[in-house]
Amino acid sequence: MRAFIAVLILCAASIASQTAAWAQDPIETSRAMIEAQIKAFLKDDPEAAYSYAAPGIKALYPDKNVFFAMVKKSYEPVYHPGNYAFGRSRSIDDGAVIYQEVLISGRDDKDWTAIYQVSRQPDGSYKINGVQIVPDTDSKGI
Repeated sequence: MRAFIAVLILCAASIASQTAAWAQDPIETSRAMIEAQIKAFLKDDPEAAYSYAAPGIKALYPDKNVFFAMVKKSYEPVYHPGNYAFGRSRSIDDGAVIYQEVLISGRDDKDWTAIYQVSRQPDGSYKINGVQIVPDTDSKGI
């Protein structure tokens, strides 16, 4: 009976360990964060959108409303996409930096590719460190 309980405990620990590893997958974490930020933009929620910005972005835009206005003006396809889908991703330095391609159909019927740079912070969390948008969704790799 003790052996059975020991095996059961080991199995439970193994499953919990694997679940934690999956939950912390840098690419999945980055995708979830990018999607959450896009949803915040769609809801016109500057506070939520700003919460995903890395410290370097926050240093450039120390006010959430100024950040939000900048995104509205310069990143319209990201601010209010028509449709979007995740493309390729790339992990650098064991997940320290993630590049994530997002294919966007703008509300203006133009297609865009947004390449997000997501970086791991000292506390282990991930934040969006920058976005580059280019016309056309023909993936040229990252």
